[in-house]
Amino acid sequence: MKSQNGRFELLSLNAYWLGLSFMWNSLHVLVLPAVMLQYVADSRKNTVLGLLTFAGLVLAMVIQPIAGGLSDRLNTRYGRRRPWIAAGTFGDLIFLGLMAAAGGLPMLALAYIGLQFTSNIAHGPAQGMMHDRIPPERMGVASGMKNLFDMGGLVVSSLLVGSLLTENTLGLTLAAIAAVLVLSALVTIFGVHEAPVGELPSRPAQAEPDQPGSSDQHFRRLILARLFFLAGVYGIQTFAQYFIRDTLAVPDPVKLTGDLLATIVLTLIGFSLVAGYLCDRLGRKPMHVAASLLLATGSLLMTTAQTSTAILIFGSVIGAGIGLFLSANWALASDLAPLGKGGKYLGLTNIATAGAGALSRLAGPGIDALNNTRPGEHLGYTALFVLAAVLTLVSLVFLRKVPEHIRMERAE
Repeated sequence: MKSQNGRFELLSLNAYWLGLSFMWNSLHVLVLPAVMLQYVADSRKNTVLGLLTFAGLVLAMVIQPIAGGLSDRLNTRYGRRRPWIAAGTFGDLIFLGLMAAAGGLPMLALAYIGLQFTSNIAHGPAQGMMHDRIPPERMGVASGMKNLFDMGGLVVSSLLVGSLLTENTLGLTLAAIAAVLVLSALVTIFGVHEAPVGELPSRPAQAEPDQPGSSDQHFRRLILARLFFLAGVYGIQTFAQYFIRDTLAVPDPVKLTGDLLATIVLTLIGFSLVAGYLCDRLGRKPMHVAASLLLATGSLLMTTAQTSTAILIFGSVIGAGIGLFLSANWALASDLAPLGKGGKYLGLTNIATAGAGALSRLAGPGIDALNNTRPGEHLGYTALFVLAAVLTLVSLVFLRKVPEHIRMERAE
């Protein structure tokens, strides 16, 4: 399996994450909040945005592990994972086109829900591909690179779409999103050599942990830890544009939101790469603890932000926490996933990822209710940041009994 150690294949394995990240961060953070204002009253904007994206992410939470599990059992001349990536990406183009043509909220909602379905048909199997190809002793570095591509997509979307999107450029913006998605998919589809099912890389047997419970129980705890941590993150991300629009009264809220996300992600990238290196040497769980403390600190600092500069500085603290978490959590999930079932098990992490995104959207009605109770004080946004800090600390409770398999394997 010489190719699995090649730099080109490692880049190819991760290329698709850039396209997916570019698409979803553009839509969730910039495009949908801006377009939504054309169709709903200002006093209901958080509610409608939250409920629509909640419905889409619940669908994603179901589709992604199902598609990943089905790809585990597929055996074609083109591999197990790549046919799903190709089919899902083709479907994405159809619904992006429908979104560009939408003239009202019903059509926009239909396009968004359809896009969640087709995108997650590809997403689940794509996660299994990395588990197939990367040996456990390199998974920390591979996870760091995955997050680099994930966050690279977020940076590019923040800067490009933040500058490109206006009331008259929605079609052009969605065309740019489609182009990036297709190019990244092609790199992964043609750059990765999928091994036959019987030639998957071997993994050392996992030592039995001292803690009681099966591997599935450990994986469930990991999913719960991921759910609580990301629920706080996605709440901040989802309502960032409306927070900036309402509290700072800047002339271009979309651009400042893009600048904030770019700041978060540039910090995140640096810390995720460092975390990938440290995870393979010090273990995954210490990085989780540091991540939670950083995110909680940054979230609480955001409640005091009164200038654009302060928001960007506090955003960098949040980005550092997210970067440490993403590399450590993905590496630990890969450790726990059984060989040959990476599509199913890593797809199940989307119960936490999409589930956290969905739950965070339910904060929308609460934000509007608190803001409308005492207009001008923005109590809803303060509650949002405090809740994010609490949730990320709660995530550590579920992580306590999850074992460090890689460290135990080396100790044998």
